[in-house]
Amino acid sequence: MDFLWILIAFAFGLLARELTLPPLVGFLLAGFVLNTFGLEPTPLLDELASMGITLMLFTIGLKLDIRTLVRPEVWGSTLVQSSSWILLAVVVLPIPTWLGLSHIFEVDIVTAALVAFALSFSSTVAVVKMLEEASELKVRHGRLAIGILIVQDIIAVIFLVAATGEIPTEYALGLLLLPLARPFLHWVLQRVGHGELLPLTGLFLAYGGYELFYALGVKGDLGALVMGIVVAGHTKSSELYKTLMNFKDLFLIGFFLSIGFTALPTVDMIPIVSGLVALLLLKFILFYFTFVLFGLSGRVSYLTALALSNYSEFGLIVADMGVDQQWISNEWLVMIAIAMSVSFLISTVLFRRAHHLYASYYRVINRFERVGAHQTIRIPKELDVLIVGMGRVGKGAYQSLQREGVTAVSGLESDSERVTWLKNQSFEVISGDADDLEFWQQACRSDIRLVMLSLPSQQEMRATIQMMKLSGYQGSIAAVARYDDERTELLELGVDVAFNYYAEVGAGFAAECRHLLGTSNDNKA
Repeated sequence: MDFLWILIAFAFGLLARELTLPPLVGFLLAGFVLNTFGLEPTPLLDELASMGITLMLFTIGLKLDIRTLVRPEVWGSTLVQSSSWILLAVVVLPIPTWLGLSHIFEVDIVTAALVAFALSFSSTVAVVKMLEEASELKVRHGRLAIGILIVQDIIAVIFLVAATGEIPTEYALGLLLLPLARPFLHWVLQRVGHGELLPLTGLFLAYGGYELFYALGVKGDLGALVMGIVVAGHTKSSELYKTLMNFKDLFLIGFFLSIGFTALPTVDMIPIVSGLVALLLLKFILFYFTFVLFGLSGRVSYLTALALSNYSEFGLIVADMGVDQQWISNEWLVMIAIAMSVSFLISTVLFRRAHHLYASYYRVINRFERVGAHQTIRIPKELDVLIVGMGRVGKGAYQSLQREGVTAVSGLESDSERVTWLKNQSFEVISGDADDLEFWQQACRSDIRLVMLSLPSQQEMRATIQMMKLSGYQGSIAAVARYDDERTELLELGVDVAFNYYAEVGAGFAAECRHLLGTSNDNKA
């Protein structure tokens, strides 16, 4: 049976990829197919789903700047959006009942409030997966979305504790001392090296944090998140994050498959489920205008709102608790589960085209932003080369160009913390997003002759090239690729030079060592 769901997951994931859709769309559909044929989820599947969520929260903690959570646009937007959502639902949903149309659609205020509360959350799993695929976890809208998701999860945990009456033990206050273990945990990370002990250490910290919090009466997933925050900032935290990525992605397949096993709708549920899915548009509008009111740019507001326009697995837990407390009927749990699954599909597909849609409608999207909300990026007029993405490859290219006498060179980096570090190292760096159409419109006013793309994902590379073309950039484009098929795609998109650094590193290594061969031959002579 385990092989069967692995086979189905692979087949649907491959099909989704062939249709240029994210594989997780295929995994969701695979779960529904397995459920349709009456198959039951195996204990292994449930275990993988749980492990995937725990590991995902740990990796979020590794990348999280705790200062993000205290920003007004994070907690303020969360509270405003959730309150507005619940208030609207309490007013709108009972209207048929008040009008004497209970035979069509009946719902009381308590049910309306709880359903709205459950649907007000956005999916941490789906959003993080989308942002990771687009390499947008560290950009402004990515950090904002992650901050809101964490605040939402904390609110959900508080609600579940209050509703169920499960009070943490008196020893739970000791968890506040966990940051004191930071020096010891950093020492451990320093000693484990770079081999197989490093991922094992990550797994130990993630699930150790889970078990510690669970034992003290606090939701275990929160412990994994906190443990990630505690060890974040260590020089190896980035390496640990990359090491655990494949583990996390594999385990999360179990989560997306398990969603399909939650429930299947009856014919009577279809109109209500369709209505809940249609409310995603309202969720997007509420998020967008809330962000705009907090002074964010139209672009950041739009991208963040689009990422958060889905329903959450946490909402499903809230709804399940409501059924246990007899606040809502079991039918509502089924309808919320179906609406959540469909929301995953819709938000994933739309976010794939987020930047393309922005390029088409940016005037409308930016119309509502406050004056001065859209940051003007200063680009030097006399600039020959712009290196997009100042990671190890981009930084190396920058230093090489300067050694060769090319001084009119600058880097573009979206990670504000890395920008600060690079400037302290005397690098000329511009802070901005590579897939921002307004940036490239400004860049076209300078004398940039060559743009070198050293971005971490092919999707981000594709979106950036598209924005460059839409802005009217006429200079040369060079890009790095990891595989031959990616290199071919980049050339088809109009890149002048596509450098496969896995293939070319050997040639570079030989070139650096060629003089040693000459010295050896001279000595023999």
